Amino acid sequence: MRIALAGLATSHPYTDARTLARYAELVVWEPDPERLGRFTAEHPSAVVVPSLAEALATGPDGVVLTVPNPRVPDALAAVLETGAACFVNKPAAASREQLDRLDRLPIHDRVMSTSVLRFAPAFAGLRVDPADVQAVRATVRHDVGLWATGYNAWQDTPGEGGGTMVTMGVHGVELLVALLGPDVRLAGAAGARRHYASLRSEDTAVMALRWSHGVTGTVEVLGVTEGESYSVTLHRRDSSETVVIEGGDDPIQGLGYEGTIAAFLDMVKGAPSPVPWTQTRAVLDVLVSARESTLPAPPAS
Repeated sequence: MRIALAGLATSHPYTDARTLARYAELVVWEPDPERLGRFTAEHPSAVVVPSLAEALATGPDGVVLTVPNPRVPDALAAVLETGAACFVNKPAAASREQLDRLDRLPIHDRVMSTSVLRFAPAFAGLRVDPADVQAVRATVRHDVGLWATGYNAWQDTPGEGGGTMVTMGVHGVELLVALLGPDVRLAGAAGARRHYASLRSEDTAVMALRWSHGVTGTVEVLGVTEGESYSVTLHRRDSSETVVIEGGDDPIQGLGYEGTIAAFLDMVKGAPSPVPWTQTRAVLDVLVSARESTLPAPPAS
């Protein structure tokens, strides 16, 4: 089996490769020499190629696509021409223009883009009947201080990577759409800089969601935090239930990276994506709408 890692723009493909290397020959393309060097130091047997076209020309059985958001539509279009299974690391779009370009692509049922948390063991078995739920809340705790140093500035730029609202908010929206379905719209959003004054986006955000069946939801994004964790709370008439997702002793398993790659490998073998594109499209629309509705965050006081 041959898997192409097309781009190393975020930390995720490095983590993905640790699982993939147990099952497949790795082909890697990344234009940044520092990122590529870090990858090949860990995976010296990986086949390095100088372009996306040459990565795809090796005939991969599957592609993990991780390029800066503005480049995703063109890169995904090239992958789609091969017919290979494709996992697009989150989020697949961070602006309306990017999402419109994705909408024009012939995305087939072996394309998946998702937050890995959907496959976290603590969450993967959770099921809910919307009729039994009053409201839901997802809380994302993931520090964004690294961006305040200028690292990966495109991720922190609202018109490129979407900033904290999109890049971290995807985790919360993903979990709620996984539970309650894609017939959802944004009801409101707000963001602020509470600590990292040099950010281009916000370090704290909130989104309000409403599903067609009447359930309301809240996504809280806390980008100033000592630890990384995620939670979903289901509010019922007589009680509330909270599920917490943490890395634990094995973050690759605990946060869902391993489960995500297992699903991707099933796609490589011919199975359809377990995450319908209708759900991915709904998640992206909520995030893009939230980004559109919020002005650049004011500086911390």
